[in-house]
Amino acid sequence: MSGERILFVTGKLAEFALRRIVDALSREIEADCEIAVLPISVAALMNVDWVLRKLEVPSGIDRIILPGWCQGETARIAEQTGIPTELGPKDMHDLPEHFGRARQLPEDFGTYTIEILAEINHAPYMTDAEILMQANAYRAAGANVIDIGCVPGESWSRIGEVVSMLSAEGHRTSIDSFNRGEVEAAVAAGAELVLSCHGDNRDWLADLDAELVVIPDDPRKLDGLHETIDFLTAKKCRFRVDPVLEPIGYGFAASLARYWDVRRTWPNCEMMMGIGNLTELTEVDSAGVNMLLAGFCQELKIHSVLTTEVINWASTSVREFDIARRLVRHSVKNQVLPKHVDSRLVMLRDAKVSEYGAEALQKLAASLTDPNYRIFVEQGELHIMNRDGYWRGTDPYALFDQLVGVDPQHAFYLGYEFGKAVTALTLNKNYRQDEALDWGFLTVPEISAHERRRQKAGDK
Repeated sequence: MSGERILFVTGKLAEFALRRIVDALSREIEADCEIAVLPISVAALMNVDWVLRKLEVPSGIDRIILPGWCQGETARIAEQTGIPTELGPKDMHDLPEHFGRARQLPEDFGTYTIEILAEINHAPYMTDAEILMQANAYRAAGANVIDIGCVPGESWSRIGEVVSMLSAEGHRTSIDSFNRGEVEAAVAAGAELVLSCHGDNRDWLADLDAELVVIPDDPRKLDGLHETIDFLTAKKCRFRVDPVLEPIGYGFAASLARYWDVRRTWPNCEMMMGIGNLTELTEVDSAGVNMLLAGFCQELKIHSVLTTEVINWASTSVREFDIARRLVRHSVKNQVLPKHVDSRLVMLRDAKVSEYGAEALQKLAASLTDPNYRIFVEQGELHIMNRDGYWRGTDPYALFDQLVGVDPQHAFYLGYEFGKAVTALTLNKNYRQDEALDWGFLTVPEISAHERRRQKAGDK
């Protein structure tokens, strides 16, 4: 043992499970760990004032760890006891991570090398207010450049005004059009990038003060790409190359190979990938697709992507890629797996599932002395218990029918919690009563029923 003595404070219901966790943790962190069980069933209901009245600290304690949900200023306990006091994690199963047993990230984690262009599709059909709202939303989600998508076969006279409007709001812009009038007006107003350049338009595009995205005349063969690159290089034009990613079923694998071929042929050229052909045209949640494409781009040194959020399953693609580009940069730079680092893209299921175990639940059920229901999801079943009994099963309706004397207010509460519990059971997610299910970066925090009642009482 290192000599440090740590006191973990908890309530009666969590004692058994906490002892099991702390026994293992004490060996890992080489500390002498003790547990103080205060006279309250649910540790989450503690507050600092109450703890000060009830806690007796053994001599020789070096640090006090309170439950993560404890309300109030921990400094007050430290002042009264003379012992450093802190909040632990809200889930006791996360105590090892709290003590640094998780992977330590480098200081620069969160940086990235891939730029995101987010396209506003069919911008000419939108009002200025709608365009600005979309651009601001993209920027908040992580986009670096707002790509203005025009309508093929039409001419938009207001493109210059819209680019100026976005520039005035601090947005960098690109123009996605083959219409010469639209492109020239957009560049004159401040657009810094033009999508796209090939053999048919390179002559006049080369005269513009903007970077160009070079695509093949025939993407399936990379036809014309060498000629356009040679032409723009001779003209001293700025450009990046996009060999064009094709949808699954239309040459997806071959198109990936073309990115590799371009990188091998021009090892130092800047490259871009339009990833919407996968995220928008593949009927699957887009987060995994974005993660895989981000990894491909990072390894191949493709420093920009073009994406959009048209179809519903891809409606958070910008934010997904923003998270993914940071994770893959960390992975490639440090030669580590993109795992156990940032779990915000794990949305359908959880990164890990924690359970108390059958023995702990039995002990907990036997110790209850009040009518409040406790709900757990473990071992493929719902578990509900109070002083009157312990029920378990997979059908919430059948469980509810076994409960006695449930008033309408508690019936609503139990129905709401059962709904979350069944979702967790179905997807093998963690369920914690009175907390939101974890949906990664899409999680919406909840205010517990207890906190709502307390706030309501305070308002009166």
